[in-house]
Amino acid sequence: MTSFGITNEPAPARLTVGIVSAGRVGTAIGAALERVGHLVVACSAVSELSKHRARTRLPDTEVLPVDEVAARCDLLLLAVPDSELGSLVRGLAATGSVSRGTIVAHTSGANGVGILAPLTEQGIVPLAIHPAMTFTGHDEDTARLASACFGITAADDIGYAIAQSLVLEIGGEPVRVREERRALYHAALAHGSNHLVTLVVDAVEALRVALEGDELLGQQLVDDAPGGVAERVLQPLLSAALDNALRRGPSALTGPVARGDAQAVATHLRVLGEVDPRIAAGYRAMSLRSAQRAGAKPELMEILEGADHGE
Repeated sequence: MTSFGITNEPAPARLTVGIVSAGRVGTAIGAALERVGHLVVACSAVSELSKHRARTRLPDTEVLPVDEVAARCDLLLLAVPDSELGSLVRGLAATGSVSRGTIVAHTSGANGVGILAPLTEQGIVPLAIHPAMTFTGHDEDTARLASACFGITAADDIGYAIAQSLVLEIGGEPVRVREERRALYHAALAHGSNHLVTLVVDAVEALRVALEGDELLGQQLVDDAPGGVAERVLQPLLSAALDNALRRGPSALTGPVARGDAQAVATHLRVLGEVDPRIAAGYRAMSLRSAQRAGAKPELMEILEGADHGE
């Protein structure tokens, strides 16, 4: 194990890898590890979808029960939902199927290495390696890992060296996250990525209504399918806004809230409410936070903070 990326040897040691389970994350990372020479020898899969994913992404990997997967590998990757991780770890510890010295890494964003304590007590090397990426279940998942950051937490410097080597090998960027900060790290990622999806989908829905019935160069403007005209209208605007926010921070904020245009904001709340009051509520909440960042005038804050949410 000492040869794994922490000596002057010309290449890291090849590891036999076991994956629990064959979900979107586990199979994507498994495929990425195989691309750089590691061998995924076994994975667990229960549902037909998971079995299909294993056959497709890891065709040379044997599908086995969890305890058998754990017994066959140098690196055991636990890629299960956060809610299942604790019970999985306790179950593996109870069976004694994980050999002393095995590297056990989970992919949970919200947890550090503390949740692996029952196995750590049995002599494993505990790691938390979380890809800061969204997964669709398609081939692009593995490709995207090469440009993703990974939040890593370990129990000691040796653990950090192993985690960093694994991430760097597949092209990712390792970022250390303190054990006590894992929940905050995860909350920040969820707030940015998950809520962005809701925001964009709401904007698309409202824009479809705004364009309904119009035509441009003989083309019907409205299309309910993803990738329609509403999405094409928003894509360059949203891409520019995201780029500006990441490069310029709060100064990238533009529009009626940043200008303190209370009348425009009130109108937006009214017309969005006519489409769907829930979209208007989302607009109000985000506008309030934007107004706080922009130091908006009292007139605008009044509209956004009104107890009865009246217009």
